[in-house]
Amino acid sequence: MTIRLGLIGDYDPQVKAHVAIPAAVALAARDLDCQIEITWLPTPQLAHEVQQQLNRYQCLWAVPATPYASMEGALNGIRYAREQALPFLGTCGGFQHLLIEFARNVLDVPTADHAESNPTAEALLVTPLICSLNERTETLTLLPGSRAAAIYGQCEIVEAYGICNYGLNTAWQSLLEQGGLRVSGVDSAGEACVIELTPHPFFLGTLFQPERSAFQHRVHPLIKALLQAARER
Repeated sequence: MTIRLGLIGDYDPQVKAHVAIPAAVALAARDLDCQIEITWLPTPQLAHEVQQQLNRYQCLWAVPATPYASMEGALNGIRYAREQALPFLGTCGGFQHLLIEFARNVLDVPTADHAESNPTAEALLVTPLICSLNERTETLTLLPGSRAAAIYGQCEIVEAYGICNYGLNTAWQSLLEQGGLRVSGVDSAGEACVIELTPHPFFLGTLFQPERSAFQHRVHPLIKALLQAARER
C-alpha cells in the first residue's frame, strides 16, 4: 500500500526542517519497505473545507517554522487528526500548536494562544522557554511507560533542536494532563519536550526536531513509528 502523509505547514526551502522532513520520511519508509506519498498542505488552504481536503491521508505532521501563515488552518488540521484518530506528529511549532488546539477545543479555553504571535493574549499556552534551544543537542528524559519511551526503547535520549524559543507554559500543564494530554518527556531544565494524547492511537508532539536525523542518514524511531501507525490504521 501507499501511505499518504500530509505535511501541515508553509513550505520554505530555506528552513532546514522543511528540507529534512521528506528525506527523513523516505528513510523510514525504506526501512519499513513501504511506499510513501508526501503532500505539503499550506495552512491558509486548511482554513476551510478541512475534511474534504484531509480525508485522503493516512497520517499528518504539523511541521516547524512559525508563525504559520494561518493559525486557524494549522489548528484545523491538528483538530482533524485528533478527532478522527489519525496518526499525527507535531514537531517544534507543531508541538506548540498542538497545545493551543487542545486547550481551545477540548479544555474550552477559546482565548488560548501563542506568545510569539499574540503576546498580550489572555491565556498564553505557549510562552518563552527558560533558555532558548537554538541549534543545540540535548539529553532528554522520557516518562517510563509512555508511548514515547516504548518507541525509543529507553528513557534517556539525545535529540537535536532547530530554532526553538517557545514551549509549554507550565501553569497549564496540570489542566492539560487532566484532559488526557500528558507530558512524557522533559529536558534537563524540566521543560516539556514530548507530549502525547491518550488513548489516541498515535498523537504525539516534540519540541525537538526528529527530522534532523536525515542529515546523518539515520532512520528516526518516531518517524518510523508514525508510518507504522498509519500502515496499521
